[in-house]
Amino acid sequence: MTAQSIALNRFGLGARPDEAALADPKAWLDGQLRSFEPRPAAIAAAPSRQEVAQQLADYFEEVRAMGGPAARRAQAAASDARPRTQPAAMTTMSPMPGQEAAPTPGQMAGQMGGEKALNDRIAGLPPSAQQFIRKASRDYYLTSVAARTDAALATPAPFVERLVHFWANHFAVSADKLVVIGLAGLLEFEAIRPHVLGRFEDMLLAVEQHPAMLLYLDQAQSVGPDSRLGTLAATRGRKVGLNENLAREIMELHTLGVRSGYSQADVTEFARALTGWTVDGLGRGPAARLTSGGGAPGTFHFAEAIHQPGARNIVGKSYDQPGIEQAKAVLHDLAASPATARHIATKLARHFAADDPPPALVDRLTAAYLKSGGDLPTVYRALIGAPEIWSPATAKFRTPWDWSVAALRAVGTKQLQGQAVAGLMTQLGQPVWRPGSPAGYDDIAASWAGPDALVRRVEAAERIASRAAGAIDARALAPKLFPDSLSPATAQALARAESPGQGLALLLASPEFLRR
Repeated sequence: MTAQSIALNRFGLGARPDEAALADPKAWLDGQLRSFEPRPAAIAAAPSRQEVAQQLADYFEEVRAMGGPAARRAQAAASDARPRTQPAAMTTMSPMPGQEAAPTPGQMAGQMGGEKALNDRIAGLPPSAQQFIRKASRDYYLTSVAARTDAALATPAPFVERLVHFWANHFAVSADKLVVIGLAGLLEFEAIRPHVLGRFEDMLLAVEQHPAMLLYLDQAQSVGPDSRLGTLAATRGRKVGLNENLAREIMELHTLGVRSGYSQADVTEFARALTGWTVDGLGRGPAARLTSGGGAPGTFHFAEAIHQPGARNIVGKSYDQPGIEQAKAVLHDLAASPATARHIATKLARHFAADDPPPALVDRLTAAYLKSGGDLPTVYRALIGAPEIWSPATAKFRTPWDWSVAALRAVGTKQLQGQAVAGLMTQLGQPVWRPGSPAGYDDIAASWAGPDALVRRVEAAERIASRAAGAIDARALAPKLFPDSLSPATAQALARAESPGQGLALLLASPEFLRR
């Protein structure tokens, strides 16, 4: 691969046929750090958080009011969207304070192939649950999927757009969980896009206070046993308690990384510090009124009534700050930790350079992070300057999302319906915002390069090519997508194609297109 091809494909999202050739690839990438638009028209048109959260609040109230068998049937829909490695008691969706448990369907439908698939998956649920899932799937989830895709297809800053996708996977949530269906996209739009060119600490705080993360990891209903509500519940014989999901995933996935020196005791203490971090406006029962801040549905709220009082000792440091400031102080220190710098550096090096991250590159990215105080553009410029990433060898295999966006950009697509995108990504094995765990999707070839996966990409390439209706000459397109980087074998295959459609399908399924 030439420098131009590397900039377009390894750093970017693939070339578009209407874009000018790159005179200076590194300057082009650096310029995007100043020109990126966090809220383009496609993102601005997505459903608002208040709209989504109000619908969720109404649904919570309907489930609470059902009572009896109907409520239990709604609760029985909960199963598959489970935070990983948690005790059984932590795996189902716990109730908001004062609410019945909300269902989390095993496989959220609507993006899985049309009306029949949706109806099959929600058959047997109470009518209110069916109505909510239909609305959340169609009006919120699919609309957000379309917005994300349209932004990726039309962006003039594909390097930064790739970074948005990287961070969304780093801070993964899953729309397989009912309460997250409409909020998963908003986490990316509201917490990641505005901070992708800022400080890691600011992004971290925005993510951990977002309703999608708080609801996905059951933090919204974590109650300190010695808090005002915890004490009151105990006197009435009601069991409430601490939930460690968010604390564990922040330390293991979002910041320090595994085997970085923290203990289970640190996780528990951090969970105590995080009590009180909840989502306002979703509950309407007596306990919910006690913890409410009176804000609009979906807003972050610190509820003092469920915060565990007292000082904490976490990773060797004492935290005696009052209320919300305690967990914020912990997050500040986690963001500044050398272990966090190395964890992030390793993931960035793996994403851009190789499945087995080059140690020297990891060291340089770690140093850039620490020296700049977690300034992300400083780290990105270290990526741009890394010789390992400019190696001519194609070391990275494209994930289904990478490949799909690159293929659609290659044929000039600028807009696509959410149903079409979601169906394609489900077929290819990487449904949008629906990873199997909070760890997100894998970023290595072994997870995506199996024989069945390759067959599915070939089939998808044929469908994309057929829609081009022979209007694209792959022989002319290929040099634009891979400047001076097309192998003789691929060039020969394109020259021998029996039709323009076959030539385009061959190009989209070529080794050059499968790798970056």
